Amino acid sequence: MHDSTMKGAKSTKKTDSKLTVKKAAPKGKAAKDPNKPKRPASAFFVFMEDFRKQFKEDNPDNKSVAAVGKAGGAKWKAMSDSEKAPFVGKADKRKKEYEKTLAAYNKKKASGDDDDSDKSKSEVNDEEEEEGSDEEEEDDD
Repeated sequence: MHDSTMKGAKSTKKTDSKLTVKKAAPKGKAAKDPNKPKRPASAFFVFMEDFRKQFKEDNPDNKSVAAVGKAGGAKWKAMSDSEKAPFVGKADKRKKEYEKTLAAYNKKKASGDDDDSDKSKSEVNDEEEEEGSDEEEEDDD
């Protein structure tokens, strides 16, 4: 019996000694800006918006996302260019709107964020407080 308890102790020791390691995000990658406009949908995704609704009506019992994607992809491939034209037109319209909003976003970002450069607001505020406290001390002397 003594041997069986030792085996159990050894196995728990092995599992306890394992450490989980989380990989850090790449250093060079910048954080995403939540205010940046999202890219527009391609013609295929515009088509899929309508196709999903139609597929749900035709197949109410099918809950598989993969089945909808496969059926949509197969139908898209089978369509001619003239059948795809309305979806391509909608996608182009969305792309033009996106370009306008992106240009406005970039203009706003360029005019507002160039002053701070790479420093975060807390770093800038800390420096201002330090400078202000030095000036106050000089005035008191």
